[in-house]
Amino acid sequence: MMMDDDVERGNLGPYQERPRTFPNMRSKPYTPFIVRVLMGINVRVLFILLLLGLGAIFYIGASTSPIIVFVFTICIISFLLSIYLTKWVLSKDEGPSEMAQISDAIRDGAEGYFRTQYGTISKMAMLLALVILCIYLFRTTTPQQESSGLGRSTSAYITVAAFLLGALCSGIAGYVGMWVSVRANVRVSSAARRSARDALQVAVRAGGFSALVVVGMAVIGIAILYAAFYVWLGVDSPGSMKVTDLPLLLVGYGFGASFVALFAQLGGGIYTKAADVGADLVGKVEQGIPEDDPRNPAVIADLVGDNVGDCAARGADLFESIAAEIISAMILGGTMAQRCKIEDPSGFILFPLVIHSFDLVISSIGILSIRGARDSSVKSPIEDPMAILQKGYSVTLVLAVLTFGASTRWMLYTEQAPSAWFNFALCGLVGIITAYIFVWITKYYTDYKHEPVRTLALASSTGHGTNIIAGVSLGLESTALPVLVISIAIVSAFWLGHTSGLVDEAGKPTGGLFGTAVATMGMLSTAAYVLTMDMFGPIADNAGGIVEMSQQPESVREITDLLDAVGNTTKATTKGFAIGSAALASFLLFSAYMDEVAAFSHEPFNQVDIAIPEVFIGGLLGSMLIFLFSAWACSAVGRTAQEVVNEVRRQFIERPGIMDYKEKPDYGRCVAIVASASLREMIKPGALAIISPIVVGFLFRILGYYTGHPLLGAKVVASMLMFGTVSGILMALFLNTAGGAWDNAKKYIETGALGGKGSNCHKAAVTGDTVGDPFKDTAGPSLHVLIKMLATITLVMAPVFL
Repeated sequence: MMMDDDVERGNLGPYQERPRTFPNMRSKPYTPFIVRVLMGINVRVLFILLLLGLGAIFYIGASTSPIIVFVFTICIISFLLSIYLTKWVLSKDEGPSEMAQISDAIRDGAEGYFRTQYGTISKMAMLLALVILCIYLFRTTTPQQESSGLGRSTSAYITVAAFLLGALCSGIAGYVGMWVSVRANVRVSSAARRSARDALQVAVRAGGFSALVVVGMAVIGIAILYAAFYVWLGVDSPGSMKVTDLPLLLVGYGFGASFVALFAQLGGGIYTKAADVGADLVGKVEQGIPEDDPRNPAVIADLVGDNVGDCAARGADLFESIAAEIISAMILGGTMAQRCKIEDPSGFILFPLVIHSFDLVISSIGILSIRGARDSSVKSPIEDPMAILQKGYSVTLVLAVLTFGASTRWMLYTEQAPSAWFNFALCGLVGIITAYIFVWITKYYTDYKHEPVRTLALASSTGHGTNIIAGVSLGLESTALPVLVISIAIVSAFWLGHTSGLVDEAGKPTGGLFGTAVATMGMLSTAAYVLTMDMFGPIADNAGGIVEMSQQPESVREITDLLDAVGNTTKATTKGFAIGSAALASFLLFSAYMDEVAAFSHEPFNQVDIAIPEVFIGGLLGSMLIFLFSAWACSAVGRTAQEVVNEVRRQFIERPGIMDYKEKPDYGRCVAIVASASLREMIKPGALAIISPIVVGFLFRILGYYTGHPLLGAKVVASMLMFGTVSGILMALFLNTAGGAWDNAKKYIETGALGGKGSNCHKAAVTGDTVGDPFKDTAGPSLHVLIKMLATITLVMAPVFL
């Protein structure tokens, strides 16, 4: 699919006439349709409509539970704070006109691609919604649905509506991430002319705006759905659905979020890394020019890619992570409360929403704790940005421990087991500690202050081959510690929940799985601050590119280089954090899937025997899916990068004056090539992820029908999910860490170590970084989305397998 023709235009006068002027990627500014509609409404009318909407939301919340009202209040306050952060960031100056021109080109390219990509995704979402509707209209009903009078058609429309709402909110989350980054980058560049601390504060607050909106939308979206279904279906009234069964109706929301996040991550990852690889191979290696040199025709496409790949895609990714974790924890909390006959189960069901509401509060404090220089007129010394970010993270962690303990006492106290809340508070502490250790491990393996990356840089001194060998071995080694940490966390949380004192009617302990769910909430209890650190990375990277292209003094470039290197580490740590939370969330969704199958089949389904040949084959297929998906994602980057390389080489050959600033590069042509190719290439691996579990489950269901094994399809899919999760976690850890280490090994050499820029050692490191690009920003991030996607799609499509 080709981009709009106007994206390809990049009119630029000769360098000798306008040496610092850069192209507009489209002929006229673009404003989203919804924004145009809102802008056309009278301000007073809009204000009244807003008040009516808020009134309706709070009325529904008050009719449901005071806890829902609390969640709504916190989310709205966080949105107001995000508006303040936006105004604060946008009030900063954009610097010289040449900086603003480059930023405009980046913004226009990013918004043009985003519009086209999400148009494609929306069409696929509508098609999938139709498939879900057909399946749910003809599926069997559960005993709970029969007793509550919830018919097939009502259940089908509810699931489809939740799916589409989840997809819409995920898309908005991605747009918010991209919107702020393309406006903050130039302001960070301008702030770097004053001090490193000012530049850091602008980048952090810009990332904080996006993080608060993403997390707030995930929480308030689920809360509104829950409250609306509660009121509409008359939950807990005589002859209606029980509140413990209500969370199962929210599964479609998580599936919609996963669907959009997967394609956003794939398309954005292919875009950003194909442009990056193409720019590096010709610019750095063949022509010997700096990374963001304005003479490189692919440089604008590379900077656009940072926004659509690292900001938009990561926003959708974290939105999906939080939504999946909240819904799975609500399902498990409701199931446990039902088995234990707890009189008021709402605390166990709504607990995840409260935790993430407090996440918004404590992360806001952490973001605001990072201050700029007291006197911006005085050139402050360059501090370590990582140390400043770490202080903010430490503040957030301490507050997370306190609020988590208070939340468990408030929400999870029950007379049946008075000390259970304390055990669950310890489960949350396990999750918080696990998140911190994950961040530390990833930082150890990807930050050039530590031995692994320095060893990798040293390997570059003996050539390209030894750099690749060292990077692969580092990535493989880096899987060990995270797996040990996840294993200990799962066992510890399960044991604490198991011994909480909550038992079912038969006296059997039932709190183990919910304890694991609480640990997952603990891991994600600082998600907004972690996402802030992640957004900081691409914003700083773009700022460095703008400084380089606008030919600012070397002292300014030193500051942006420092921020960029720290940004690489924060991006890598966020990916490690996301993988850890994906592992725990997938474990919870797997348990919810087994409960769902048992409810539909009216038979116990609590174990999967891999000694059965068909079930073992399902596991092999799940593992194969991970490797095949990774291969297709990486090859998509390779094919697209080849097109970019050929185009950049062509321009350097046909326009030799580019190197002497006598002729202009055609930036728009590279943007169009990468955009159209990435949209084309994202379809195949994305379709593989969606279709594979459905086809496998359906085929083995038919086989089971003819061989007398009625649950064979469900068992094979369970095995596929189990093996796919394990393989996906390991593969994602390997790809993310190896790619991040290669990138920072190059950055370390560029600081002047081992010969510095232009040396043979640096050229070998650039090769390693090029190899690692599709690892860390395409295949790796897409894999942990794929893991949760498999879990949610099997949960939604469970009727197909029975």
